[in-house]
Amino acid sequence: MRLIYLLLCLLFTCSALAEEKKPKPEPLDPMYHGVHPMALVNKGSNIYAVNMSGYRPPHDLQIVYQIKNPDVAFLNLVKDAELVTIKPRAFNIQRLLRGEEVTINADVYMGHFDRGGNLFYANRTIEFTDKIYAREFKDLQDSSQWQDYDYVDIKRNERIYIHKTQKAPSFSHLVYIDMTGACLQKFRTSKRVPKESELIYKFVNCGTLKPLYYEAEDFQGK
Repeated sequence: MRLIYLLLCLLFTCSALAEEKKPKPEPLDPMYHGVHPMALVNKGSNIYAVNMSGYRPPHDLQIVYQIKNPDVAFLNLVKDAELVTIKPRAFNIQRLLRGEEVTINADVYMGHFDRGGNLFYANRTIEFTDKIYAREFKDLQDSSQWQDYDYVDIKRNERIYIHKTQKAPSFSHLVYIDMTGACLQKFRTSKRVPKESELIYKFVNCGTLKPLYYEAEDFQGK
């Protein structure tokens, strides 16, 4: 009995020490508390939120997050519409940068929320569940005809390629690929801000693809 007691004490002591050594996260920067519009895209039944970036805080980062699929009607909206955007209530986007699970309320628009889109759902609950990708706009490359992409593996042979936004003029671009061949992560385009069709052509030999998101207007100047 005494041995069991000592072992239990040792176990609880080690657990307490582990908790003490666990580093505390840095305080949230209040500068990043605000309204963070996002585009919603899908692959199959998975829905992803892509923040609508800009060059100045609190929008100077790229984030792709999986959100909980609430129902078939919501999924069909994202699948069938050319563009779906959300305008969330104000929150600190650094919580997503950390990879937290976050629940917010947002207005959901068919089309661009600020360019003539139609309100489809008001004050809809959006649950951010898994961080797929995050990048802060630090030390951006000069605008160039050379385009550089990151990618994230979604599942076997499936990837999302994400353009690394440069200094203005530039663009945001995401494409899903079910890989069947090799794929370049860096290539030259005809212009610093090419059309989406030219970018898709660069990936056409990689496998089965689905364009997810393209935005250039917000990246033409600081």
